[in-house]
Amino acid sequence: MAYDSNDPNGPIRLSLSAMRDIAIVLTLAIFALYAGAGFLIPLTVALLVNVLIIAVSDRVVAWASVPVWLANLAGITVVLAGLFMIMFVLGNQATQFARAVGTYESQFDTAVSRITGLVGNEVTEFIRDNLISIDMSLVARTALGSATSLLNQFLLISLYVAFLMAERLAFRNKIRLAARSPELGAELASMMDAISFSLQRYVGVKTFISALTAAISYAVFRALGLEYAETWAVLTFALNFIPSIGSIIAVIFPALVSLVQFESIGPFLVIVFGCGTLQFAIGNFVDPALLGRSLNMSTFLVILALTFWSTVWGVIGAFLSVPLTVCILIVFSHVPALRPVAILMSLDGRLSDDDPDAR
Repeated sequence: MAYDSNDPNGPIRLSLSAMRDIAIVLTLAIFALYAGAGFLIPLTVALLVNVLIIAVSDRVVAWASVPVWLANLAGITVVLAGLFMIMFVLGNQATQFARAVGTYESQFDTAVSRITGLVGNEVTEFIRDNLISIDMSLVARTALGSATSLLNQFLLISLYVAFLMAERLAFRNKIRLAARSPELGAELASMMDAISFSLQRYVGVKTFISALTAAISYAVFRALGLEYAETWAVLTFALNFIPSIGSIIAVIFPALVSLVQFESIGPFLVIVFGCGTLQFAIGNFVDPALLGRSLNMSTFLVILALTFWSTVWGVIGAFLSVPLTVCILIVFSHVPALRPVAILMSLDGRLSDDDPDAR
């Protein structure tokens, strides 16, 4: 929009016009994300699964020096089989657990009284008033229903992954050919490499950390004799992908079930302090040490992204919040007009392409 240089209100009108256009675009984008969730969620999950398969196949090639096609086949088999087993365990036990929740609700009031001597009457009353009023059946159906929904869409996700793997190399060449100039093609290739590297590192590290946490937690649950130990272990694995609150929820659910199942408070304390300490140590020391500066996202942005994506896409959005925001940050960092926004989104103001050693 052109304006008279002698008009002091010209820049203000220009800024207001730009803000109006940005607000319209953001509103339409959010509406499209919400309205197209049924199509976009399986596609997004397939893209992340494809990234994990590529990471596995690259490791197989590096370790075993096998042909690429064989490494890709191994990666597809391992990742899809693991994903299917996770969703199968959750989907298979979802109905059983949802039916048992009513029994847990009726016994929870008695179980809370066992901790009165430890935490005092005031805390007990708070727990009684706030936790017992929660519709646990609705919580269970919401949390486990997402896994059942993904299990029903597993075939669609698998088809997406198969075609993505088939066009892995051709897609990169098509992007370069579609670019208007060699410089733009190189910039797009650099952006794709940065996104692929960050997602591979995030998904790979989080998968390893979540699997380690779930294995240790499962050993604790089995040693205590906790009901639905497999379900809680799989939920622990999955919930660790949700930033900040996921690890807390992964401890709360089995801890509450132990209160109802056991007569003594010992198993409850073991889960709260044992598994809670494990989650705290891994989340605050192991996770940052392994991920390092590869994500470089603001802590406030992580919470903001969790709130936004869970509002738009529900529980699945909470799982996808970090990788989706990482992609947005990288795209913004490669667009000159949006680079200041990417700097604000980063943790320390430095972007990955500023530091050649970051990768």
